[in-house]
Amino acid sequence: MSKTLWNALRLSPVLLGVTILVANGTLAAEESSTTIANQPSSNAQQEAGTMLDQIDRYNQPPAIVEPSSNGTSNATIDQINQYTEQTNGLEQVTSVSQLRDVQPTDWAFQALQSLVERYGCIEGYPDRTYRGNRALTRYEFAAGLNSCLNRIQELIGTIRPDVSAEDLERIRRLQEEFRAELTTLRGRVDALEARTAKLEAQQFSTTTKLRGEAIFALSSVFGDEAADRDDDENNNPDLQDNAIFADRVRLNFDTSFTGKDRLRTRLQARNITPFSGSVTGTNMTRLGVDGNDDNNNVTLSQLIYRFPLGSRTTVHLIANGGEYNDFFYNFNPLFESSGTGSISRFGRFNPIYRQAEGGAGAAIEHKFSKAFSLGLGYMAGAGIANNPTDSFGLFDGNYAAMAQLSFRPSNTFGLGLTYVRSFNNHPGNVNLSGSTGSSIAAQPFGRVATSADHFGLEATLRLSPKFVLSAWGGYTDAHREDGVADQDATIINYAVTLGLPDFGRKGNLLGFVAGQPPRVTDSDAAEDPDTSYHLEAFYRIRVNDNISITPGAFVILNPEHNDNNDTIYVGTVRTTFTF
Repeated sequence: MSKTLWNALRLSPVLLGVTILVANGTLAAEESSTTIANQPSSNAQQEAGTMLDQIDRYNQPPAIVEPSSNGTSNATIDQINQYTEQTNGLEQVTSVSQLRDVQPTDWAFQALQSLVERYGCIEGYPDRTYRGNRALTRYEFAAGLNSCLNRIQELIGTIRPDVSAEDLERIRRLQEEFRAELTTLRGRVDALEARTAKLEAQQFSTTTKLRGEAIFALSSVFGDEAADRDDDENNNPDLQDNAIFADRVRLNFDTSFTGKDRLRTRLQARNITPFSGSVTGTNMTRLGVDGNDDNNNVTLSQLIYRFPLGSRTTVHLIANGGEYNDFFYNFNPLFESSGTGSISRFGRFNPIYRQAEGGAGAAIEHKFSKAFSLGLGYMAGAGIANNPTDSFGLFDGNYAAMAQLSFRPSNTFGLGLTYVRSFNNHPGNVNLSGSTGSSIAAQPFGRVATSADHFGLEATLRLSPKFVLSAWGGYTDAHREDGVADQDATIINYAVTLGLPDFGRKGNLLGFVAGQPPRVTDSDAAEDPDTSYHLEAFYRIRVNDNISITPGAFVILNPEHNDNNDTIYVGTVRTTFTF
């Protein structure tokens, strides 16, 4: 820290003393026969001269400011000088009545009046305001203190009668009285200055914040055989039940240009093989953090710009990696995060939010009041929006348009009504269940163009700070769109979740999920013959602010909605690092 700022801080009792003397002339000071008032006049002048020399010495900046051992440098001096120059540019006032925003009823009116009218060391802004309630930075304080010290120096130099020897003695005694406090303050500010300098030197950007997450997952599936769709329970493939140790890393670069907007650029690398397909024979066993981007290849997984439009409207422009769950409240707040919430893909939130997952488009949410809001969105599917060829593009390929009405009158209750209209023009990309249900629920008519109307009802109830109950139900009416046949199908899913925050320790979470993954209940094509059930339990243990460990397991009864299939169990220990 620069010598000028420390010298100013050391003299802060001078300003305090002058303020107290002026604001309240009855300062309780002990009088004795040895006070400077009883000494010869020459001694008082000598004492004043000594004080003047000290002030001169304190106010003279060193010729060269060398970097100190704690890493500070000339930057502090430069910033103080900048504030001093700004302060010098303000307009001098001679009466407190000239300040438009200072009233006689203000608690510090008398002190301010004395400093303005008696000492003349307080300056107002050009618009005749003082702005007494505004926060004061350390640099502004140093500049203002320097101004008052200069004024005190002038008063002492002219030996004004209203600055008596008694005043100087009281100031000296105040300096002695607060010496210990100033020493403590100096140590604290020294440490703060060193930390601030280190942060400034190491900061990534003045407009961008880096947030990261790294997940290590030790996982495995258990059971007799993998699932299939036929009625023969003797021809099921083997379950690939070797334990895996895999990871996912995300780096979010959040940039703000106005202080209210946010540009999110997400880089991701992952090698967590999904427990589906040839591994278990069903998507119902997928983990919440898995994905198909194997080998830890770094990809730009998300690029989204969010900005306010007025005081009640928020707009999202989605260039890549969009998911409606990122823009609208999903009414399952404790379970939605793949890094700290449910361990399963299905247990995070209603699959209705996964339509056009990973796509590009726009979303907007408007709050009519504190309780009611309406969200609207449109997204083209991943790899579709940026392709100009036939049956691709923003409006001619796969898309999903969404509307959600949310009612959240308080933090204890929320209710949502959600509707999504989806159209899948590319047979290979048809996935009505968001890879959470049976293969028939994902493609009820096979690999053909399909449209669907999805309806969702979501609710959350916080019975106490440590007991949160959430639920959802989903209904999908699907239609075949290839012109070969007129076929419809009905798909249903539902779930109930129970979260117990701070269970056992603050920051921990005990969670339970029970529900039915998406199932075709009625169809002109194929139907799911039976019903699968998803049962899940996990316990997130908060090690510290940056590390959590989540052991958990879930079981799928009658996988693929087929009671000829054996029960499949999934277990994992997920360790999440955030920074």
